[in-house]
Amino acid sequence: MTPVNRRSLLFTVAASSLVAACGGGGGGGSSSGGGSSSSSSASSSSSIPGRVLPDPASAPALKTFFAGKFKIGMAADFGTANETGAKAVLLKHANSLTAESVMKASPIGVSPGVYNFAPADDLIAFAQANGIEVRGHALVWHQTSPSWFFDGDRTDMTAYKALVRARLETYITDVVTHFKGKVYCWDVVNEATRDDASGTYRDSEWYRLFGSDFIDYAFHAARAADPAVQLFINDYSTEDAGKRGRLMTIVQGMIDRGVPVDGVGHQMHISISYPSAAQVEAALADVEAKGLINHITEMDVSLYNDPGSCFDTPSTCLAALAPGTAAYNSALQAQALKYRELFTVFAAHASVKSVTTWGITDKSTWLNTYPVTRANWPLLFDTSANPKSALWAIVDPAFAP
Repeated sequence: MTPVNRRSLLFTVAASSLVAACGGGGGGGSSSGGGSSSSSSASSSSSIPGRVLPDPASAPALKTFFAGKFKIGMAADFGTANETGAKAVLLKHANSLTAESVMKASPIGVSPGVYNFAPADDLIAFAQANGIEVRGHALVWHQTSPSWFFDGDRTDMTAYKALVRARLETYITDVVTHFKGKVYCWDVVNEATRDDASGTYRDSEWYRLFGSDFIDYAFHAARAADPAVQLFINDYSTEDAGKRGRLMTIVQGMIDRGVPVDGVGHQMHISISYPSAAQVEAALADVEAKGLINHITEMDVSLYNDPGSCFDTPSTCLAALAPGTAAYNSALQAQALKYRELFTVFAAHASVKSVTTWGITDKSTWLNTYPVTRANWPLLFDTSANPKSALWAIVDPAFAP
């Protein structure tokens, strides 16, 4: 199985849990802002025996360290964002927040014209109270499009398509208007690109009904509802040349048709061995060549280099790593080097305006339960909310993981 298909399966399964809440949910708890957990990093899940990482409190705030380059974002819903350790990390390091699930269409769109904005409003209020900007995610995604969008009599397809289009445009207009001035950008269409070379567009219900026109409808409705917000098309495996080529065909078609797209989101669900810096450089450069903005929207770096069969046959997945073992320590080192390598690429490109990790700490990550249940540790902060080697590798070029 290619990396492209792997990313497809990641999101197919993720969508089946809490309307595609890729990360974990969260309980309550609160903490005043700023600073990392004070527990010793030497005893945390990110430490190698016999080696003590720098004092967590000495870690520079990422949003300050990369000021003038790009925003630092993290993904969470309100429960996770308000947990004591995660909240401290978020408030110190992030100036952008993406909702993991509560701004998708399934939780918001109860029925035509009926909306449940309360969970998203809670997250927005949290962000505003703490001076954090919000990325809107996501208006149209085949995995979280409520079935009522497609209800109706199909005997007259012209009338039926007009009905579905009106529902889509009304939904987007109402949702974008509700959040107008409260989000700085929207992932308008998510994962519209086909994974294999048999076509350009994903064979979704939206595409089967409208062809590429559904993308135009969505972007035009979003722009009309909020002329100031930035509008993105978001996808995974943009580092794969074949899939990226298909995505760029979609993007060029949008540009040619006058669709108001501002940028491309690169999800960046990757592993310690893939992709290379050169592959990521190529993805950013191709978007720049279109005159568009780059966002890294959902980054995490899995410690497991699973075989492709793992995502069809979980019994073939690699065994869980055990903290303290040589394999675990080697994976953490490789993860730190991968984060350093790619953040160096991001910082070298002025087109990169936002970099978001899919989660805050390793305590709550979707990869702990997919493709099998096993601890993964894919983020910059460990389960105790302390900076990992990956964080230090990003902020200190002299740090040796």
